[in-house]
Amino acid sequence: MNDHVWKHRNKEDRVTAAVSGGTSMSSSAIITPTSASASRLQEQQGQAEERRWTRRLRGRSMGLRLLPALAGLIFLLLWQLRLFHYMFSLEIYQLPVPSSIASSIKDNAEMLFRYAMYSGTEMLGGFLLGSSLGALAAIVACFFPTSGKAAVAVMSALNAIPIVALAPIMNNWFGDGIWSRIAVVAVITMAAMAVSLFKGLTFIQPQYHELLGGLAASKMQIFIKLRLPHALPALFAGLKINMSTSIIGAIVGEFFIASQGLGYLLSDQIRLANMPLAWSCIVIAAVLGIVLYEAVVLAEKRLIPWSRVRTDP
Repeated sequence: MNDHVWKHRNKEDRVTAAVSGGTSMSSSAIITPTSASASRLQEQQGQAEERRWTRRLRGRSMGLRLLPALAGLIFLLLWQLRLFHYMFSLEIYQLPVPSSIASSIKDNAEMLFRYAMYSGTEMLGGFLLGSSLGALAAIVACFFPTSGKAAVAVMSALNAIPIVALAPIMNNWFGDGIWSRIAVVAVITMAAMAVSLFKGLTFIQPQYHELLGGLAASKMQIFIKLRLPHALPALFAGLKINMSTSIIGAIVGEFFIASQGLGYLLSDQIRLANMPLAWSCIVIAAVLGIVLYEAVVLAEKRLIPWSRVRTDP
């Protein structure tokens, strides 16, 4: 009888234990899906917030891009409505409106294109020659820093020479051909590249230089592995400065002795009081300079993307 009671109680304990275990299993089965659902919900909320933030950034970036275009359109509209003529007491022959300039560009498109190519050749030729000579001077000065720093400082004095004084001298040296304007552009772009690149090659954090020096790296290895990659942003900064100034050198150089080019056509049409065509030369020269400058910016983004400046939204 006692044995039967003990077996019965043992059976009840097993049933109770089984029921308790089943209850705990069911509880854990309930808790686990709830935690997973909460995690997925948080992840979805995070992704939704990220998408909203990305759309907001894109909209703001698009707005920043359209803002200069909108400001330009407003400026042209006010110019077309002759606001500046009223402000500065100008006549229409002194400041033609944008519609007459556009009409002049359309009527003289072939001649403007031919002269723009001539001025562009002078501009690019002098830009490449001057930038190459300036880069070479900076590299040589980098290997001989004691005397090189003084040489770069002397070279920077070339920027102080007025173009109006330099152009007749170059015309006297190289004649009235295209090489005189290339020489003018080369002289005014050489110093900017030399100063900018020399600064990029020499302004390096000392611990990097000490690290390579501790590894017994030669001067050439330090230049290739450390100095040159560090100086690439400075190189493109010099190229952008030179691209902006080279169009000025080419146009001003054509004012003195030339038979082709936008500068020659501009000075000739001003003497003839044909202001719409003269302003057409200014517009084409500006477009040429902007296109070539953007080409340098695009090359910088492609070749050294790590130097792109990230602005906070």
